[in-house]
Amino acid sequence: MTTDSKIAINFHTEETPNPNSIKFVSDRKLVEGDGIEFTSFAAAKNSPLAQALFNFPFVKSVFFSSNYVSVIKYENFETLEVTVPLRDFLNGYIRDGKPVFSEAIVTQKSSIVEDAIVEDVITNEMDIKIVEILNEYIKPAVESDGGAIVFKSFKNGVVTVALQGSCRGCPSSTMTLKAGIEGLLKRLVPEVESVVAED
Repeated sequence: MTTDSKIAINFHTEETPNPNSIKFVSDRKLVEGDGIEFTSFAAAKNSPLAQALFNFPFVKSVFFSSNYVSVIKYENFETLEVTVPLRDFLNGYIRDGKPVFSEAIVTQKSSIVEDAIVEDVITNEMDIKIVEILNEYIKPAVESDGGAIVFKSFKNGVVTVALQGSCRGCPSSTMTLKAGIEGLLKRLVPEVESVVAED
């Protein structure tokens, strides 16, 4: 995503259930494939945009997905005082044609996804069924709130997932996990006894 000419782009903000999360939605695609989250400057070494965002003192974590960026702020900063500087920065950064990711992370993301599907995650029909339900019924709602849910494992009746983006640390995530996700999976997959979020 590098070019000498300015890129026509505009970010607007959307509210999320997490009071410490701000979702910046773009009118163009930013990320191909699954989203990716960074929780520190060091972890974001292959994302120039994420590292630039971590230079703001109020940024705690950054999540990229499709056409939006979710930023988790530190609690001691008010949403109103950080929203405009972040939106202006994102608009300027992308309009200048600067990259979201380095080439290294594009390769890394592909390899992580392939490894997960082949070796770590999709190992049997039950896992496939659970992932399909999460993708069809849960993923769209979670993404609309600026977050993501990632299937990790299913063992001894327990589905383990990872919550990312706005879902991480959200006060309502426990209720969503138990009342929404767990309830749905129990109805559609009788073998499921509970759903837990990975720390």
